[in-house]
Amino acid sequence: MSRSGMTQRLPGCWYRRRLAVALWPLLPLSWLFGLLAGLRRWLYRCGVLHSCRLSVPVVVVGNLTIGGSGKTPLVLWLVRRLREHGWRPGIISRGYGASGDQVRSVSAASLSSLVGDEPLLLARRSGVPVFVGRDRIAAGQALLAAHPECDVIVSDDGMQHYRLKRAVEVVVFDGRGAGNGRLLPAGPLREPLRRLVRADAVVWNGAAATRVEGAARCLPQFDMRLVGQRFVAVNGERRNCDADCLKGRKLYAIAGIGDPRRFFSQLRALGLEFEARPFPDHHPYSDADLAFARHGVLLMTEKDAVKCEPLVTGEAWALPVEAVITSQPGQPGLLETILEKLHGRPPA
Repeated sequence: MSRSGMTQRLPGCWYRRRLAVALWPLLPLSWLFGLLAGLRRWLYRCGVLHSCRLSVPVVVVGNLTIGGSGKTPLVLWLVRRLREHGWRPGIISRGYGASGDQVRSVSAASLSSLVGDEPLLLARRSGVPVFVGRDRIAAGQALLAAHPECDVIVSDDGMQHYRLKRAVEVVVFDGRGAGNGRLLPAGPLREPLRRLVRADAVVWNGAAATRVEGAARCLPQFDMRLVGQRFVAVNGERRNCDADCLKGRKLYAIAGIGDPRRFFSQLRALGLEFEARPFPDHHPYSDADLAFARHGVLLMTEKDAVKCEPLVTGEAWALPVEAVITSQPGQPGLLETILEKLHGRPPA
């Protein structure tokens, strides 16, 4: 089964507390996946497979689960905070959905079909250099060659890209948590939960029904909320509006993110009533996908908007969000935890 096929058919079974009967035949494949993933990690730890260290420290913002969990808003939050503290960050990304695997620089005018939806959003929102490529080492080297002023790189995903040495690892879970705790394809995990012992912090994007215990218990843990109040026009015009301007109108909403329910819940929290249409993460939209909303107002995430701009013919709005990070009482904040690691000291 292809990755796109899995992401469309299996999540409903993955995110149940108990292993669904339909997943039982996949357990042998899950065990084999775990064996191969463990062998790969062991080969890197033993030096049989070699990792490369860039000339500046790397902060990886990743996840253990397949699909989106809120990494991109967290990367934007981190880049902004690093700049406020005098750092000059750059961003690298795989560029999922991009055309080809070669390294590319991403600008606000790039095409999402060439560089991927999330890198394009990062380039438009972050104000820092963004490079994409399947080989993140090559992407980082190209970024530093073009922007030697950068003194730290933030990697959007790449937790399993062991060829790239990293100074800090931040793991993100959304409200679905680790699901049934099984490895692909019987569950949503790319690596076992014990992999968390090698991370530096865990961020919870929304309240998880069941939080990961065990290996994560000794890690600094933080809560993240995605906050958005004003919509921006998708057609490129510099217009914005609040939810009150949309109430009482015929509204349609689309979301092609890891968990579309997050976006729909956010719209309902703003008091909006709409017809919802979820799509798979990184969905390549077509005219036919948006035809159902032709006679109303279309609402979408920023990530969807960078792909839908050329397709939108009617009124459409995107909802930008900002990450708000909170820590437990008496615990250093996430930025402080990361800065201490970058400076080579354990958090206070």
